[in-house]
Amino acid sequence: MACLVLPARSLSSIPDRLHDAILVAASIVIGAGGWSGYVLALPAALLFPAFWAHARSRLIAGLVSAGYFLSASRGLPQGVANFYAADLWPGFLLWIVASYSFVIVHAALWTKRPGRGRALRYLVAAVLMAVPPFGVVGWAHPVTAAGALFPGWGWLGLAVTTTGLTVMTTRWWLAATIAMIAFWLWSAATWTPPILPEGWNGIDLRHGRTLGRDVTLHQHRKMIATVRSAADDGARAVVLPESTLGFWTPTVDRLWRDGLNCIDVTVIAGAAIVNQEGYDNVMVAMSGAEARVLYRERMPVPVSMWQPWIAWTGQGGGARAHFFANPMVELEDKKIAPLICYEQLIVWPIIQSMLHAPDFIMATGNGWWTAGTSIVAIQRASTSAWARLFGIRIVTAFNM
Repeated sequence: MACLVLPARSLSSIPDRLHDAILVAASIVIGAGGWSGYVLALPAALLFPAFWAHARSRLIAGLVSAGYFLSASRGLPQGVANFYAADLWPGFLLWIVASYSFVIVHAALWTKRPGRGRALRYLVAAVLMAVPPFGVVGWAHPVTAAGALFPGWGWLGLAVTTTGLTVMTTRWWLAATIAMIAFWLWSAATWTPPILPEGWNGIDLRHGRTLGRDVTLHQHRKMIATVRSAADDGARAVVLPESTLGFWTPTVDRLWRDGLNCIDVTVIAGAAIVNQEGYDNVMVAMSGAEARVLYRERMPVPVSMWQPWIAWTGQGGGARAHFFANPMVELEDKKIAPLICYEQLIVWPIIQSMLHAPDFIMATGNGWWTAGTSIVAIQRASTSAWARLFGIRIVTAFNM
């Protein structure tokens, strides 16, 4: 982070074209470096507001925003190609379209006039990219770095980070940068990753695209055997990745409850529940005695899962977004902040969950389509940062 700090003197002496090129190039570097999948690299993203504020025109502010966002989300084209078994061109198109919200918001709110007005405008942009509708594609939000700078500070750490981001747009940006570097060095020297809740076990799988699609009896029994093995090792609750169960039906319900009979363990696994409007992406909690839907995903992946335009035409299909529903669930006398896949990349779901003071975060995903990218690593880093910020534990389960 320190090596990217701009000179303290005025940049007006640098030729305009070179000045603009430096800002755009620097924004690309911090986007790629901050969102590399390492939680302690996240603070590099805090330099983005300074580069945005130093733009000489609205066009350059837009290019700085585009450079940052596109480099931070660089895994999307490959991920889309993997998901649809296609070439990279559809992924590149979606990648560009996904950046529009971030670029338009920051370009529209940029102002040439320095001072409080510019800082307030950046704060408005940051808030807009954290909540719907713009927050639906609010990836790579710099405020996520709060957990890497201020572990255990909770809401105070979030407030200090937000304040630091706004100060980055003022003439005091260098002082704010130095302060952030100091906190970053202190955090890096004392960093400890969040730990599992006692008695809980998250199981990562490597079933690729077959998870949730191979719904044979043999496959379900293999998963039940995996759970029973974890229970034998002392786990009271076992978390399995998104989509593990495929479609949730009475037959699957009965099969798993029979398989968990006579053992004292609760299983939380991903499934899909089909209805007339489409389907819900859910977490199901199961034991030998009962099974119930624990959580319905608030924000499915846009385009590949969440397709509201289909409903506008009166047709069913696509995953439903429950936006602000069920931010906290209760299980085993614990309050849990659930996050499924895409929700780990955006801001409002975790912030909403933290308002309920959960005991820990439960994050699941089905990331087979991210092969060759750092998307899952970024999800893990982001979730770890939020857990450390609020000083709570975390349990994760991913399929690759």
